[in-house]
Amino acid sequence: MDLTELFTESFAAMRRNKLRSFLTLLGIVIGVATLVGVVSVISGLNAFVRDKLFGLAPDVYVVSKFGIITSHEAFIEALKRRDLDQDDLDRLASTLRKAERVGGAVETRSPVTFGDKRLGGARIDGSTANYSELLRLDLAEGRFFLDSEARAAKAVAVIGWDVKDELFPHLDPIGRTIAIGGVPFRVIGLVTQQGRVLGSSRDNYVYVPIDAYRQMFGARDTIDIFIQASNGVAGLDASVDETRAVLRALRHTDFRGDDPFGIVTADALQTLWKNISAAAFILSVLIASVSLGVGGIVIMNIMLVAVAERTQEIGLRRALGARQRDVRRQFLLEAALLALVGGALGVGGGGLISLGVDRIAHFPADLTPGIIVSGLALSVVVGVVAGYWPAVSASRLEVVDALRSE
Repeated sequence: MDLTELFTESFAAMRRNKLRSFLTLLGIVIGVATLVGVVSVISGLNAFVRDKLFGLAPDVYVVSKFGIITSHEAFIEALKRRDLDQDDLDRLASTLRKAERVGGAVETRSPVTFGDKRLGGARIDGSTANYSELLRLDLAEGRFFLDSEARAAKAVAVIGWDVKDELFPHLDPIGRTIAIGGVPFRVIGLVTQQGRVLGSSRDNYVYVPIDAYRQMFGARDTIDIFIQASNGVAGLDASVDETRAVLRALRHTDFRGDDPFGIVTADALQTLWKNISAAAFILSVLIASVSLGVGGIVIMNIMLVAVAERTQEIGLRRALGARQRDVRRQFLLEAALLALVGGALGVGGGGLISLGVDRIAHFPADLTPGIIVSGLALSVVVGVVAGYWPAVSASRLEVVDALRSE
């Protein structure tokens, strides 16, 4: 039997038992759809986290009171640390020799109003003038505030897209005056729309000069200090070591003691996220494996039933010259095609899952060609493994006994 004849016979066998074939595929469909959907979401989240969510360039790091907290004990210990203040920011800015830029930011929540329109709970970021370069902010209109405006505590503001939509739905916001906590600020810039992720908007914020922020909200909050290393990524470790040494000296920390502050790099954030996403991926693989395993068992049972039902057909083919390997290949191909159809349906279902997650839940999802090919290949492998024993059993039937079977 040539390959064309094998395919023809396999498709004919599937068409003769449409309902049974469909029910056989359900386990494969569910398993592949689960795997493709989850992997697409994790892939999309990984790309989003890498490119946008944390907003840190590879050569930028953050010095903060807390750093990366991974346990309740670490959080309690971090609470005892002294806040980072303006003096720390000024000393680092004037002392560090391996830093290209040193900036700072502090945040709170406050209502923002314009005329009779009000947006509650907007995030207000008080920052230095170089904050836009440190975080690579992309402005759709206007500009970020200047260093001279920041030093003079000018009442100027750069807003996010949600603030524009809520307060200026049909107006150009540039040059207009908003009120933050009752204090007027002139809008000079609009940040490009960032969208939503994990159900939270990334456009509901206002940037103001840090000294203007302190005049409104006081200077009690700890500052996050952003530092860009000289010489790019190659100079990151040296810059981090210099910053750590300067801050430990300012805090009079014993050489055997832990750092009384946290340092967050883009690489550390990526490592943390990969650990989280890896756990989610392993869990999804376990869930999908159960479904695929059940689907494989169902395919094996159905193929064994098919062998029993088609014993005379097998005997007739053998009597007409079909070899054992021809019979074996026919049943293996039938099992693989069954699984492949199930895998194709599963990939389609997984694509719908990823699309729904992206459009409805606003989770970034990325269904790549590699994920599609992997889903189809996995289903074929399951089909071949599940069909191997029935195919071998069919090929070993004695011709005479097969022809005499009822």
